[in-house]
Formats: sequence, structure tokens, C-alpha cells
Amino acid sequence: MKRNLRFYFALMFARGTALVLKLIGRKGTSMPGSWAIILCPDFIGRMPKPKKIIGITGTNGKTTVSNMIEDVLEDNGIEFMCNRSGTNVATGVASTLIANSHFFGKPKCDLAVFELDERSAPNIYPYMQPDIVLCTNIFRDSYKRNAHAEFILDILNKEIPKGTKLVLNGDDPLCSSIKPENDRVYFGIDHLDTDKKECDNIVNDVPACPKCHGPLVHDIVRYHHIGRVHCEACGYRSPDIDYLATDIDTKGMKMNVAVDGKKSEYPLLNSTNINIYNALAAIATLREFGLSEEKIRNSMEKMGISETRYSEKEVNGRKYILHLAKGQNPIACSRAFENIRNAPGKKSVVMFLDDYFDARHTVENTAWFYDTDFEFLNDPSIVQVVIAGARHHDTYVRTLLAGVPAEKIVHMRDESDTPAAVSKEADTVFILYDVYTIRLANDIRDKTVSYTHLRAHETLRHL
Repeated sequence: MKRNLRFYFALMFARGTALVLKLIGRKGTSMPGSWAIILCPDFIGRMPKPKKIIGITGTNGKTTVSNMIEDVLEDNGIEFMCNRSGTNVATGVASTLIANSHFFGKPKCDLAVFELDERSAPNIYPYMQPDIVLCTNIFRDSYKRNAHAEFILDILNKEIPKGTKLVLNGDDPLCSSIKPENDRVYFGIDHLDTDKKECDNIVNDVPACPKCHGPLVHDIVRYHHIGRVHCEACGYRSPDIDYLATDIDTKGMKMNVAVDGKKSEYPLLNSTNINIYNALAAIATLREFGLSEEKIRNSMEKMGISETRYSEKEVNGRKYILHLAKGQNPIACSRAFENIRNAPGKKSVVMFLDDYFDARHTVENTAWFYDTDFEFLNDPSIVQVVIAGARHHDTYVRTLLAGVPAEKIVHMRDESDTPAAVSKEADTVFILYDVYTIRLANDIRDKTVSYTHLRAHETLRHL
């Protein structure tokens, strides 16, 4: 699209907005992009863009994968722009383009890496064609925004440009079916000892063949609809994998990735299945971008999972683990619950899962609780569940319905009361929090550590 007077007015107004925000100490905001799009609705289309664009989308894991890709690129001295400090919708993309351009809009670097919200695809792809789009997975998400997984699949099929190369999760029948006419590669995981033959999750969004809607045979089930499938009626089956994670060593924290029959070793940042997929997705995308396996491996050896998603701290022999569990996202919470169940030792679970904004301003739809596998918390190794937040009564009822004994559950309105409630019996304390409550999670962890230490000190004094 050609630049016109309206575009330049929007660009200058957005630059002025960004300058004011900087002067008052506000950073990482999408407000400049918001004003640019208000004043010029097709602003992204008219704004000059870098020579190469990588997009990362998908229901779960896109922030983690985006951060990994960006860290590897940065470690290799490759200049790029990204929306890491902004939002993943159109306004965040516009703000990133503005912040990383010269006065009249020319980009300052030749590469952009954008995390892209699936629901925002109609506001982004018509104005910007990525060279590569990675899709991590497609699951049902917030009832308010994403309805059902096939609704999101339909949006991506309509909006992703025909010329874009796709990097897709081959173990996800929905994700692997995106835009079938586009050039693509698939990533997936070889056989795991934890693989199942039947889904033990409440939600399986692909019970029937995506092609003929006949009976679907699940050869391997990992979680929900992730695994390997085939249809005996029409011949549909999971695609052959181009980037296959194999020889996964969760103790040595490493894996091999086979490409065209050749294996290369890479470090694992986290041993949970979803983070193996995240690492593999980043590797496949970076390889398709053109980075060598050696450069990727060397950079990944210096990395860790973003502490806004997962972090561990050990104090006096006791572990305190912060684990993101997105509110209103039944799949993300189910994965967190299963990870806790599978973790070693005795565990206490502290949960504040209320949506940050809904808890303060509106009535939250709690129907998603009943798509979430709270049943994973009904395990002998989980000695206690502490629930806090505006809807603690709703969460308490769902936890009871999952079979967790009432004597194991403590619930309260105020999150600040949770440290005093945590059991002394647990070897590990898991703190589950929503996307926008990382500061609260860190505060609760630090107070729990202090309270535990104080309680232990008082016990020794009495002895």
C-alpha cells in the first residue's frame, strides 16, 4: 500500500504519543499503535516493513517460543525487532513497527519476530505477510474470545497468506491441517514412555477424523488431542515429521532432533511434554530461518524458561515453584495440574486462577472449570490444595467434585492469607497464577518462604 497524508499524520501522532509516554515513564505500551490504527485503519499495511518477518501463533506456548527464538537470534548477533514488551494484537504490532523505524517509517532492521494472537489474524495478515508462521498448537481457550478450537482454525485458514511458509505441530491434527496448500514443515515428538492409548482428559477436541468425520483411531495419546492418529475409513493420518524429537533424556536434560535422518543433540530447558514441544518448535523455526544447528544449540545452552512462565527456588531443602496456569484456559490449567501430579515428593498447591481483570470489574464465566482436569489434583502425593481469590468458593466446589478430600482443601478470599495456610508436610510448594499476576505470585512465594522459616525457628525455640 502507498503512504498517504493520512498515514503520515497517524505516524507523527503516534510518535508524539510514544514521546509523551516515555517522558512520564511508561514503557512497553501499545497506545502509539492504537492511535495509529484509529487515525489510519490500514496503518500496518501502509507502514514499511522489514525484509523478513517471522510470526509465532497458537493457543498455548507462543510467548515461551517467541522468547526462545528471540534469545537465540540475539545471542547470535542478529538484529531484529519484536513485540516482546508490547501486545500480540494489531496495536502491538503497529507500536513495534513505529518504535523500530526511522522518522518517516523506514525500518531500522531487516528482520521482525512477532508473537501473533490467533483471534487478531483478520486485523494483521491482510496488511502483513510473514515469510514464516509457526503454529504451536490449537486448543479451546477463553470462552469469551476463542469459542471453540475449530473456530480459531477457520480464522487461521482464511487469514494466513498463501505465500507464507508454515512450521506446524504434526502431533496436533488441528494445527497440522492449517492452510493445506501452503509450503510447510512439521515438528513432533517420537515415542515417549508416558504415551497412552486413550485420552484421560475431559477435553478432546478431535474425536472424529478431520477429513471425513468418521471414527478416528488414536495410535498415541499425549494429552487432549495431541498425539498420532489415523482414520481407517478415508486413509487420513498424522503427517510425516520433518523435525522429530527423539532420545529424550529428562535426567540429563537433552534430546536429539532428527532431520532427514541426521540427528543433532540439543539441551532441554524443561522436561515437561509441552516445553519439549516448545523447544522443538523454536528449533524448527530457527532452522527454517537459516540458522545452523550448532548456533542454535550453543545459544540454547545459555537459556532457561522465562521466569514469568515457570521458576524454581529452593530454601532449606524445600522447593517453591511458580507455574503459570492461564485463567479461563482449561488446557493450560490441566497441563499445570498434571505436571504437579507427576512431580516427585509431597506437594502443596496454591492456586489463584481468577482472571486478573474479571476479578476486579466483571462477573467471570466459571464454566471453564468443568473442562479443566481438576481430577489430577486428587492424588495421594498432593497433601494440600490452597485456593484464594474472588471466586474461591467456585474453585472449592469444583475441587471437591474432582474427588479431592475436603480436609486437604483450604480456601479464602484474600490471596495474602495463603502463606500462613501452607502445610509444613509438603516437600514442594507449587504456586499457580494467571498471566497478569506474576508480581502477586512472586510476593506470595517470598512471604511463604519467610513464614515457613519463621515457623521452623519458633518450633526449634520451643524444643
